[in-house]
Amino acid sequence: MNRKLHRRIVLAVALCFPTLCATAQSASNSPAPAAQQESAVEIYRIAPGQQEEFLKFVALCDQANKEAGMPPRQLYVHQDGASWDFLIIQPLHTTPEQDKAWGAAATRLGIPHGGNFFLAIRKFVAEHTDTATTGPTTAADWLKELHK
Repeated sequence: MNRKLHRRIVLAVALCFPTLCATAQSASNSPAPAAQQESAVEIYRIAPGQQEEFLKFVALCDQANKEAGMPPRQLYVHQDGASWDFLIIQPLHTTPEQDKAWGAAATRLGIPHGGNFFLAIRKFVAEHTDTATTGPTTAADWLKELHK
């Protein structure tokens, strides 16, 4: 196995492990399983010296979410290990109503729209990856889904 693929597998396992532990813990504490949703998992390596500005931008976007009646992004901050700085988890899909409300809030807050949004956020980013996921779930429940 090449080194790059090995690092990606290790990162994937490291990223999934806390979620699996939390899911197992919550399953033992509550009788009802958590509702599954499709989420975007975004991993950012920030340009040198831009971490605080990136966080301010994300906080502003979270304020727009709040004003639009949507939850803030789940933010994870790197502590040790791989080279990423921040991991963000947020719903993969929004409704047209949520998009309209977010756009209005973003305009009030001075957040760029459309392509300008991506130009603005990329000022802070050295490297970025994202993926779509479904969860949270358990291995046993996912196996049941496979055989429906």
